[in-house]
Amino acid sequence: MVVLDTTIVIIALPSAQSALGFGTESRQWIVTAYSLAFGSLLLIGGRLSDIIGRRRTLLVGLLGFAAASAVGGAAVGFGMLVTARAAQGVFAAILAPAALSTLNVSFSEGRERSRAFGIYAAIASGGAVVGLLLGGALTEWLSWRWCLYVNLLFALPAAAAVLMTLPAREVGRGQARQLDWPGVLAVSGGLFCLVYGLSNAQTVSWTAPLTIGMFVA
Repeated sequence: MVVLDTTIVIIALPSAQSALGFGTESRQWIVTAYSLAFGSLLLIGGRLSDIIGRRRTLLVGLLGFAAASAVGGAAVGFGMLVTARAAQGVFAAILAPAALSTLNVSFSEGRERSRAFGIYAAIASGGAVVGLLLGGALTEWLSWRWCLYVNLLFALPAAAAVLMTLPAREVGRGQARQLDWPGVLAVSGGLFCLVYGLSNAQTVSWTAPLTIGMFVA
């Protein structure tokens, strides 16, 4: 689902543009908003599962992702859609590290864990391609809005499975103080500049002042 949403809206962009009435130059932000939030907040997402526990982090990520998808699907304007996509990226950054951490502790070392990570990697690597195909099919047969609504069909059952299978984990209040906020913010800011620079290079130019400025920062 996390990788799927990097590409699922690409085919739907012309339909969304027609429905919401935004310009062609604004299309990139529907994709970029997700990538920026996801790429820049991964470090915080990974640390969050250590602070509040994997179970809670997975639930926050899944339910938040579902809510953001519902808001995006119901968007009545460009700003609402971009904000929802950015929120999807935030919750994806929370969800992805927690999912990997859960796999790591749920399977014993050796062949069993290797198989689990192999399956995860295969699903993740195919997610971008599946996203394009699924996005095209949903846009053609239903509506571009279903490229966002479809996430509810994945996220809500997954959240129910988390509630039923993962034990609750209590974490002491003092553990939250272990988060190095200055370091986290510095790294997250650097990742934001890197992702934004790469995105701007693809849509504008590698030699554009903004692209160079982002890479330098």
